[in-house]
Amino acid sequence: MPAISVIILTYNRETLVARAIESILAQTFSDFELIIVDNGSSDRSGAIADEYAVKDNRVNVIHRERGNIGSGRNAGLDAAKGEYVAFVDDDDWAEPDFLEFLHNLAVENSADIAVCGSWWQLENGGIKPKYIFDELLLHDAETAVIDTILRKHYNSASPTKLYARYLFDEISFSNQGKYDDISTTYKLFANASLTAVHGKGKYYFSRHGGNNSDPATKHRLLNPEQLTEYLFAFSERTEYLSRVLPNIAEFAKWSEWSYMISMVEKIKRYGSANCNKPLAFMLRELKQNRDEFLRFSFTQEYEKQWMERFI
Repeated sequence: MPAISVIILTYNRETLVARAIESILAQTFSDFELIIVDNGSSDRSGAIADEYAVKDNRVNVIHRERGNIGSGRNAGLDAAKGEYVAFVDDDDWAEPDFLEFLHNLAVENSADIAVCGSWWQLENGGIKPKYIFDELLLHDAETAVIDTILRKHYNSASPTKLYARYLFDEISFSNQGKYDDISTTYKLFANASLTAVHGKGKYYFSRHGGNNSDPATKHRLLNPEQLTEYLFAFSERTEYLSRVLPNIAEFAKWSEWSYMISMVEKIKRYGSANCNKPLAFMLRELKQNRDEFLRFSFTQEYEKQWMERFI
């Protein structure tokens, strides 16, 4: 049984997927299996994966009909045999000691989840630090959930994290929607006894026009489908955390409303007329809960100003 199962989901990335694969096959930590899930590609992505499987017996390729990211990752998890699981996106790549660093971080601290820092390669070719810091943090479940929601030292993106495989025995990715991490990562943190975090940059995200996360990071691209999915996921998150981690129930509720007022401000700023339906929903929810939101100790001054301006 390998120590780590690395899962790469690929879809029509024939010009990029080889870089991601080679960055894993070149790891200093060799006790891993690489599961490449071809998510119904119509280009040579699947064939490229097959070529690597012929050359390296650690590579296993799964070809499947087109599905969302979550269902593809679930297919990889179903095949995974490792004690730990790591996810690498097909347009990204990792430092040679990515797996060794995360595995040591998990084992030395008896952690269920290990997290490293990362770098963003921008569209202009520049490199931007993302959660880079020289410090070891040990977080219990409540602290880890709060940190990922606030995006203080890490966010909900699946890459940069090494998960104990058992966490997925009861938790899986959604088979619906485009933004799988927002409905899954907080559950994994909530069920981990300990999360070990160090901000050394061991992973590179490639930012380009084809990123699935573009509408969530470039607010001029806001659309009603993305907003609706996020609003549903955050409502579900509030319910889940209130049940599993009741000590942070108020924080969970605040974070849901915080997202709403933030999106209201951005829709107004960028004039996103196509978002009128989710805008009306958020305005109604914020109006109904205005006093409670303003009373929360978590509420920021700029959020209070936006509430006065828009609600």
